[in-house]
Amino acid sequence: MAVKAKEYDWKDSNLALFGSDTEKGVKKESAEAEPAWHGSGSKVGLEIWRIVKFKVETWPKDEYGKFYGGDSYIILNTYKEEELLKYDVHFWIGKDSTQDEYGTAAYKTVELDTYHDDKPIQHREVMGYESELFKKYFKSINILEGGAETGFKHVEPEHYKPRLLHIRSENAKSSTTVKEVALKKAVINSDDVFILDAGTKGYLWQGKTSNKNEKYKGAQVIQEIKSDRIGRIAFEIIDEGDHGSEVNEFFGFMSDEQLTPEEASKSSQMVPIKKLYRLSDAGGSMQFSCEEDGTLHWNKLDPNDVFIADIGTDCFVWIGSGASGDEKKNGMSYAHNYLSGTDHPLVPISVVKQGQEPQSFSSKFQ
Repeated sequence: MAVKAKEYDWKDSNLALFGSDTEKGVKKESAEAEPAWHGSGSKVGLEIWRIVKFKVETWPKDEYGKFYGGDSYIILNTYKEEELLKYDVHFWIGKDSTQDEYGTAAYKTVELDTYHDDKPIQHREVMGYESELFKKYFKSINILEGGAETGFKHVEPEHYKPRLLHIRSENAKSSTTVKEVALKKAVINSDDVFILDAGTKGYLWQGKTSNKNEKYKGAQVIQEIKSDRIGRIAFEIIDEGDHGSEVNEFFGFMSDEQLTPEEASKSSQMVPIKKLYRLSDAGGSMQFSCEEDGTLHWNKLDPNDVFIADIGTDCFVWIGSGASGDEKKNGMSYAHNYLSGTDHPLVPISVVKQGQEPQSFSSKFQ
């Protein structure tokens, strides 16, 4: 039985799950044998599946935007461009997802890509570090603890473990994210909205510079919690600067501990980076070498090889039209291993094919 990991270990021996090992043997026939893919991508819209015990299960539409940190998911976005259906397929990894689960998600993502004749652009998404493209699919993203077997849905309020939800959007026009965070005073800030859910009592804390989207989403989440609890929870509304017993109660649930480096890093912005690496087996063995550092030039992309472009906030795997089978299979694996040695190992990875480059990739090159 797989054991839930407490934290990611990006340097463990199972990193191969993200590369060639997941892609070996993925053929059209096996992809067509997966019932979950039948009818997928036939019309514009979003489709989501969750990995449960190595199997692909359809995620209910009324749960779209809600993810459990103990699970891994596959998300297919179908859209039209010049009357043609096009696709982006993402596998999303929860922070407590097992190696078996995120390995299956990676494999099944390649399988779904094969089912659609290699037309989709593949993306790796890690909880808390989602790409802007991924965030745009949802009005808000609600990330909860637990998973397929440990969700909160049927927990009795009086036995409920207190949790703190962080509600945030970059500005009044961007999507809103709802994320469970550490129950620490150091997390609270003036820019955002927070909900402390203690089972039978709850608190909505509104920072003095929080925006209208965050406040609206806070009120919406409160109503959802009340509905789940069949009304057996009362909420206090606290505006930053208020004084009184409810403020003391709110902070009384939290520890005075400082944030860990991982918790602190989630709120910091990545420094822009521009590095280009070539992956080639032209010499008889797989070679990974740096082509550019500080700039990215389009004419450096050789159709006969695979290239990995690191821009700090995202990483791209570019597949040349003449790249060998082994180069293609190992692109994601090398990108994943390369990032594991940097100070930004969890940023999104996208696999793009020559001639199908999205603007998010092309715009980074001179």
